[in-house]
Amino acid sequence: ITMIGEYLKEDGNPKTKEQIENLVRNGMNKELRDRLCCRLTFGTAGLRSAMGAGFCYINDLTVIQSTQGMYKYLERCFSDFRQRGFVVGYDTRGQVTSSCSSKRLAKLTAAVLLAKGVPVYLFSKYVPTPFVPYAVRHLKAAAGVMITASHNRKEDNGYKVYWENGAQITSPHDKEILKCIEECVEPWNGSWNENLVDTSPLTRDPLEEISKIYMEDLKKICYHRELNTKTNLKFIHTSFHGVGHDYVQLAFKAFGFKPPIPVPEQKDPDPDFSTVKCPNPEEGESVLELSLRLAEKESARVVVATDPDADRLAVAELQENGRWKVFTGNELAALFGWWMFRSWKANSSKEADVKNVYMLATTVSSKILKAIARKEGFHFEETLPGFKWIGSRVKDLLDNGKEVLFQHPAGRQAPPGVAPLWHRIYTPADPSAPQFLLTARVGRWNVECGLADLHIPSVSPVLPSS
Repeated sequence: ITMIGEYLKEDGNPKTKEQIENLVRNGMNKELRDRLCCRLTFGTAGLRSAMGAGFCYINDLTVIQSTQGMYKYLERCFSDFRQRGFVVGYDTRGQVTSSCSSKRLAKLTAAVLLAKGVPVYLFSKYVPTPFVPYAVRHLKAAAGVMITASHNRKEDNGYKVYWENGAQITSPHDKEILKCIEECVEPWNGSWNENLVDTSPLTRDPLEEISKIYMEDLKKICYHRELNTKTNLKFIHTSFHGVGHDYVQLAFKAFGFKPPIPVPEQKDPDPDFSTVKCPNPEEGESVLELSLRLAEKESARVVVATDPDADRLAVAELQENGRWKVFTGNELAALFGWWMFRSWKANSSKEADVKNVYMLATTVSSKILKAIARKEGFHFEETLPGFKWIGSRVKDLLDNGKEVLFQHPAGRQAPPGVAPLWHRIYTPADPSAPQFLLTARVGRWNVECGLADLHIPSVSPVLPSS
C-alpha cells in the first residue's frame, strides 16, 4: 500500500498513473508487487526494461528519478559540472499506451538538469548511439545519456549512461549512482517541466556540429577515396526502422561511395518495427529477407544492416554460388582488424613502432586478433564483455600515447564509430569488382597463425598481397 501511494503521488504521467490505478481496482496484487517492489538496476547496457508503469519499468517517473540521482552524483564528482554540461540523445522508440517515447524521456532528462542550472547538449533529432559518447568527449561534457533499448523488442526502452571518457559507466559509478537515485525519488521542482528545453538559455543543440565533425573524422581513416568514387559496386542498407538511414548515407558520402540503396519498407523510423520479428541484425537471414530480395532486384552484391540505434552491424554478401553469406561478428572483426593493421603499415612512417599499436577484444570474442597480433608484433588485450570495459581501456591507452587501431566487443556489435566504415571491407585491387576477402583472409590467418577457432567456409577468391 505504501509503494502504491508513493508511486501515485510521484507520477505525473496520467497514462502510467492510470495503469497502476487499474491494477489496484482489479485486485492485481502480484502484478503490483512486481511493478512497485523493486527498482531498475544498471546492467551491461545501462538501465533497461519494458516501458510502462512501475518503479522497475522505463517511464517518465523512473527516468526523472534516475536523472536526479545522476545530477547528485555528478555534482559530487565534478566541481565544474555546471560549466561542462551534459549530453542527451535519443532514438525513435515509443509506446502510445504509456505516453512514453524516447524523445519525451530525453526532454525530461534535460529538464531535470536545466532546472538545476546545468547546460544540456540535447540533440534536436534522433541520433545513432555512437554520437552521444562522441559528443561527450568532443564537447568535454561531464557525462551523457542515450535513451534507447538498441535492438531489443519494441516494448523496451533504456537509459545508457556515458562517463566523461566516452565509455559506459563501470563500477563503482553504477553503484554510487543507484544510491543517489534512492535518495532522490521525489521529483524536484521543474523536473516535470519538459518545456524547459525550449525556453532555457542553457539548452544547446549539438546536432549540426557533431554530425559534421564525426563525418570529418571518418574521412581520416578512408585510405582509398578516389577508388571508392569509381567503383560500380552496389550496396543495400537497412536501418531496421531505426535512426540509421540519414547517417549511413552521410558516412558513405564521406568515403566517396555512391549512396547505398535503402530498403524502403525499413528506411523510416517505426517504433513497432512492423516488418521484422526482431530488430536485431544478429538474427541473420530471417530478418534480412527484404534486404536480400531488394539486393537481387538491384543486382547488388553487399547488404549492410544497422540495428535501430545504429551501433550494431551485420553484413551479407552474394557468393559465387549464388547464395548469400551472412558474416559473423568474429569474421567481420578479423577482416576489420586485418584491414586496419594493413593500412597502418602502408601509411606509417619508418619510425613508427609496432609495439605502440594495440587491438582489443572481449573474453567471449574470437582469438583471431590475438593470433594476428602474435604474428605481426603489435599488442592485443582482452577485456570483460561490453562496450564499457573496452571503452575505458581504450581511453587509458590513448591517454598513455598508445595507438588503438581496432576493438571488437563481441557478436556482431561494432564499437562506436566503426559501424559505418564500410570501406574496410574492400581492398583497392580493382575498383569495379568486389574483393570481399573475409572468409579467405581469415582462413589464411588461421593457417598461418596456427589458429582454428573459426569455422570458415571453403572459398578461394584472389588474395591481394598483404
